[in-house]
Amino acid sequence: MHHKTDNLFHRRDWEEYTRSYDVRYCAEIEHLGLRTHRIIKDYDDILLNRKVEAQYQKWASIWNTMQSRNQAQALRELNQSLADEQTEEAKAKLDQVERLLLHTLDIDDAVNWDELKAIGKFSEPYPEKRFEAEIRKVRKPDSPVYKPLPNEPDVSKFEPDLDIVDRLIKFLGDKKRRAAEERFERAYQNYLVKRKAIEDENSSLLEAYNKEQAEADEQINLLKRQCEKEVNAWKEAEKDFYEKQTEYNERVDQLKSNYLNGEVTAILEYCELVLNRSEYPEGFPKDFDLEYNPTNKLLVVDYVLPAPEQFPKLTEVKYIAAKKELKEYYLSDVQLAKVYDTSIYKIALRTLHELYEADQINAIQTIAFNGWVNSIDKGTGKPINACIISIQVNKEEFEEINLAYIDPKTCFKNLKGVGSSKLINITPIQPIIRIDRNDKRFVSSYEVANTLDEGYNLATMKWEDFEHLIRELFEKEFSSSGGDVKVTRASRDGGVDAIAFDPDPIRGGKIVIQAKRYNNTVGVSAVRDLYGTVMNEGATKGILVTTSDFGPDAYEFAKNKPITLMSGNNLLYLLEKHGHKARINLKEGVVDA
Repeated sequence: MHHKTDNLFHRRDWEEYTRSYDVRYCAEIEHLGLRTHRIIKDYDDILLNRKVEAQYQKWASIWNTMQSRNQAQALRELNQSLADEQTEEAKAKLDQVERLLLHTLDIDDAVNWDELKAIGKFSEPYPEKRFEAEIRKVRKPDSPVYKPLPNEPDVSKFEPDLDIVDRLIKFLGDKKRRAAEERFERAYQNYLVKRKAIEDENSSLLEAYNKEQAEADEQINLLKRQCEKEVNAWKEAEKDFYEKQTEYNERVDQLKSNYLNGEVTAILEYCELVLNRSEYPEGFPKDFDLEYNPTNKLLVVDYVLPAPEQFPKLTEVKYIAAKKELKEYYLSDVQLAKVYDTSIYKIALRTLHELYEADQINAIQTIAFNGWVNSIDKGTGKPINACIISIQVNKEEFEEINLAYIDPKTCFKNLKGVGSSKLINITPIQPIIRIDRNDKRFVSSYEVANTLDEGYNLATMKWEDFEHLIRELFEKEFSSSGGDVKVTRASRDGGVDAIAFDPDPIRGGKIVIQAKRYNNTVGVSAVRDLYGTVMNEGATKGILVTTSDFGPDAYEFAKNKPITLMSGNNLLYLLEKHGHKARINLKEGVVDA
């Protein structure tokens, strides 16, 4: 690939391969004065250059014509065009804000499970044909053209010409015979010299040919090895692509199944999908937190609203010819306050509409929406996070409303929504219902692991200390991802011993942990109890830790369920992983497990 710049013309060349792996020559050309460009392609580089030169001539003609016009008029036209363009863009942004609520009414907010699935094809081109094209480019030597070898001298042509005298007088005949033999010998020696020279020359031609052929063969073999390497890499990439696609689609199917079965985590994930797919103007935040109570089918939504400074304010751009400048016009403070307040009510109603419309299994009976704003306190200059509107709406009541014809603020107030008279002032209010991140069952934790001496028998540990030890170990496990682990109040009734909150978007969520300092094998009933706790807590997973081991019926029950069973050996490994050594001797253990 190379670049070429010539005054007002800019050119960039490259080569690409077609689907049949033929070489296609490409050139991107640009006229800097006209601010226009084209991409031209051809299979022949000579024809490509002709097309480029033809386009250059057309642009040069247009440019010369423009240069001959009145420069002031051209500048006015250019600035007016720029002003019109910016005005059109500003109006489009304001219109998008105006249609915040109407936009969602034209959309079916229910998740289409099939559309969620990945159906793409592996798009990387198969490298073999590309290498075949490169191999064809390798220059192979022409077969050498050898010089023909000279013919041996014909001895018959060197016979002595003997007359009668030569035949009668012997020495005269012998003299002519010797002379003839000498001529033949000279001719033969000359023949040998010429033959040797030609043979040497032909040998040099053959040697050069073999060398060039070997170099070509080596280049081809190198390309073949590279091809084989890239083909293998391509096959691995293709395999990985489809494996990940299959894994993703299986997760979609699992989510669909879990959602249709009414599992709490799946309902929350489904609602997240609905809100994440909602389209808002560029620059608006799309952040929220959800909590769902399956008992009363209540969904609490903490939604981050746009701050006033995130709203578009530009209304128009005009070109003032007298001053030769572009002047921008903005919404007044009064206009912005009205647009902001109305938009916030629209976002609240829109969120309620999207969640209710998408509710395919009637999992949501009531939604509590709290709108939060991250902004700057104008009095202190410090960041603030304030809830400025809150509303709780029953599904049946909300579905009676025709959102196409309502006044957003009036509708919000009729539904008993709470908010200040001027939302743009970011006046904090108390949410009607808020997400409670504090569980009253949580108690203060204390460190246990550092008090263990090497060889300490965990089977003799007090059960309260054992629960806090488990909390401490899992806190270290989850700390890398920002997780949190809390111990619950002592009940010793088989309930929750600790709760982990893992923020990881894939494996994370609420995790129930139970600690059983048992000396006997843990049976299936304890695993069943944990599974019931996971369901009641709306957790994503349950972990059962014991100092002993689990019976086969316990392992069988845990199959294909969000349950992890950790035996005493697993526990010792986890301790050692985090720098602590201990042992488990069940015979020495106490009975009060």
